[in-house]
Amino acid sequence: MSTKIFVNLPVKDLAKSVAFFKGLGYSFNPQFTDENAACLVISDDIFAMLLVEPFFRRFTKKEIADATTTTEAIVALGVESRERVDELADKALASGGQAANETNDQGFMYGRSFQDPDGHIWEVLWMDPKTVEG
Repeated sequence: MSTKIFVNLPVKDLAKSVAFFKGLGYSFNPQFTDENAACLVISDDIFAMLLVEPFFRRFTKKEIADATTTTEAIVALGVESRERVDELADKALASGGQAANETNDQGFMYGRSFQDPDGHIWEVLWMDPKTVEG
C-alpha cells in the first residue's frame, strides 16, 4: 500500500468549506464525512480532513491557530500545467477564496496561492518537468 497523507484542518463552517472546495471541482469521501468532518479528496493518496473546531480540539491540547491572522501551515499542491494553476486559483477566487500572495512566475516554476474561507493558505504550483528531472 502506498503512503497516504491526511491533512487535518479546523474549520468554522463545515458546509461553507465543503461548498468552497466543491466549487474548485473536488469531491468528498462520504465514508469519512458527517456533521463533524468532511474528507476532501485531492488525489488517490492525498486528503484534507476538514474538521469543525470543537471536533478538531479533541486531537490537540494546543490552542487552534486562527488562520485569518496567523499562518500555521501552507498546503502546496503540485499540478500538471500552468493552465491548471490558473484554473484552480481562479475557481478558488470565484468560490469565495481570497488571494494570498502575488503570482510567482520564475519561468521553470509557476504558482499562485489563495486562502480558503477559514484563512488556510493553499499554493498551487507547476514545475517544468525538464527542470525537475535534470
